[in-house]
Amino acid sequence: MQKFIVKPGGEIRGTIRVPGDKSISHRVVMLGALAKGVTQISGCLEAEDTLATIAVFKSMGVSIEKNSQGQIIIQGVGLHGLKPPKEPLYLGNSGTTMRLLAGLIAGQNFSAEMGGDESLLHRPMNRITEPLTKMGASILVSDAGTPPLIILGKQRLQGISYNMPIASAQVKSCLLLAGMYAHGKTCVTEPAPTRDHTERLLLGFGYLVKKEGNTVCLKGGGQLYGKSIDVPADISSAAFFIVAACIAKNSEILLEHVGVNPTRTGILDILQRMGANIDLYNQREVNGEQIADIRVRSSNLHGVTISKEEVPLAIDEFPILFIAAACAEGETVLTGAEELRVKESDRIQVMADGLQKLGIEAQPKSDGIIIQGGKIRNGVINSHGDHRIAMSFAVAAIRASGTITIENCDNVATSFPNFVNLAQHVGIGIQKMS
Repeated sequence: MQKFIVKPGGEIRGTIRVPGDKSISHRVVMLGALAKGVTQISGCLEAEDTLATIAVFKSMGVSIEKNSQGQIIIQGVGLHGLKPPKEPLYLGNSGTTMRLLAGLIAGQNFSAEMGGDESLLHRPMNRITEPLTKMGASILVSDAGTPPLIILGKQRLQGISYNMPIASAQVKSCLLLAGMYAHGKTCVTEPAPTRDHTERLLLGFGYLVKKEGNTVCLKGGGQLYGKSIDVPADISSAAFFIVAACIAKNSEILLEHVGVNPTRTGILDILQRMGANIDLYNQREVNGEQIADIRVRSSNLHGVTISKEEVPLAIDEFPILFIAAACAEGETVLTGAEELRVKESDRIQVMADGLQKLGIEAQPKSDGIIIQGGKIRNGVINSHGDHRIAMSFAVAAIRASGTITIENCDNVATSFPNFVNLAQHVGIGIQKMS
């Protein structure tokens, strides 16, 4: 297994562009495969999670290739052009692929089984299987509500109005994608705003979507049309370098072409309330998504209270936010984030355990955590195979009293395959060992 060995200290400097947005990359590949005509993707994330999405659509008869300019070229087959896979669909570690793909497969004329690695096989799927069943889908799942999922084809889907009990962009997207195959209208109401990439991309591919307040609706029977897409850099990946520059001395970094969709900027809002020195430049819109260059300088952070309403807007960035909290003066309190317990790991407990091991007072709660800022010491951390945990503790080493070793880092490749190289480039003293 891979491990990271990270030396303390150092200044964070440079201009970098992190890989393409993972959430957008998944969705563009899916919609491009189901569109009429050709979709050309620039900046698509090529990490294990998104490569899993590409592989499953190839196995269902879609031609997806990379051209000499590094662009992904998809020959769309239309909404009803997928072919039955010859074997179970293996999705690796990608919960996004499984949840979104379930909505699409539910509307096909063939059956399919979806599985993944050990981590994915323990992630709950009831939140999608229950509303999909209400739409008329027939899905076989384990007694625990976990994968593998077997979705039986040739079911007639009916549009529904669904009030989500928990804000989740993956559940919303799953039901909207199933809604394209359903008779009538499908409406999803969320209790708090979540990332809206699916709605924006559906509109971009020519499918009519209507949004009013926290409810988004579409009617079945529409059509998608291929187009050219430039995927922005992933703010979830940029977050590690944003926090690194905040907590390091004499540091300044520029992150280029970062997606700053307002449903994704919770990380920036929370850090700025903590006192982070963050500025956005060159703001523009590309393919319906807001883009900016982000400049970050060394900052004196202080603890804050993070409300339940802010949680969906920073759901993937909380591990690195916990590192910022550990380096801040005073107390940081998070509530309403029980969703973090069912990610690639139990991110509340795993982060609390790691912070405590490094001498930080961190008190886990059922739906959040309380962190007292303090001095980080050296130690050995088990990331539990969670890519965001591994990268977060690599950043924590900047402020540590000695070397931090992070074990079980193989899954960093699921979202950020060149993390170590970029970290070294900007001044983090990190080495990858096997």
